[in-house]
Amino acid sequence: MIKWISNLFSSTKTEDNTGCIKPEVQEHTKNNIESVSNKFLIVGLGNIGAEYVNTRHNIGFKVVDFLARKEGISFETVKLGSLAQYKLKGKTFFLLKPNTYMNLSGKAVQYWMDKENIPLENIFVITDDLNLSFGTIRIKPKGSDGGHNGLKNINLVLNTQNYTRFRFGISDEFKKGKQVDYVLGEWDDAEKLALPDRLELASEIIKSFGTAGLENTMTAFNGK
Repeated sequence: MIKWISNLFSSTKTEDNTGCIKPEVQEHTKNNIESVSNKFLIVGLGNIGAEYVNTRHNIGFKVVDFLARKEGISFETVKLGSLAQYKLKGKTFFLLKPNTYMNLSGKAVQYWMDKENIPLENIFVITDDLNLSFGTIRIKPKGSDGGHNGLKNINLVLNTQNYTRFRFGISDEFKKGKQVDYVLGEWDDAEKLALPDRLELASEIIKSFGTAGLENTMTAFNGK
């Protein structure tokens, strides 16, 4: 975002009629603005490594993986993560799986925001939520980290809580003192059966965010 603002001005210098040197202001065209607003960074939070693939905490990875398979696109290893590009109705979606581990997710988010010149309002972070029953959807334009270490680090690095997050409920069916084991545990049999339908819904939510906007997406999908 900072880069985008700084590009409003060029370092080109011209002389006025007094012979003094003055900076020349570069016009920021409508097309440039539209090209920025048509880019979206979709961040699925999770941990890298085979032992985490089917864990509840990795639902962010699972959602973007599902969308990539459905649309026939593939991830490439890039700086600070894996990235896939998906285009729909003139919009470009950058699907990102940070490889920094959950607790340092903000580093990857900040890097790809800056590299692709993506504004904060076009960031969409997918995460698990213990406070929601399994598969329940909550889309919010901002909010606290809710004790989630991935969101906590993103808030710290971006220095704001004002980005859209998509919370996917994993419920809280664990015994006292077993939260970590539960979150890093694999889905039970009933959840595995229900996941494909929830992942299908999640992929439609991502598309809606980029094509219909946040407010319409919240109205259409929250609570489903």
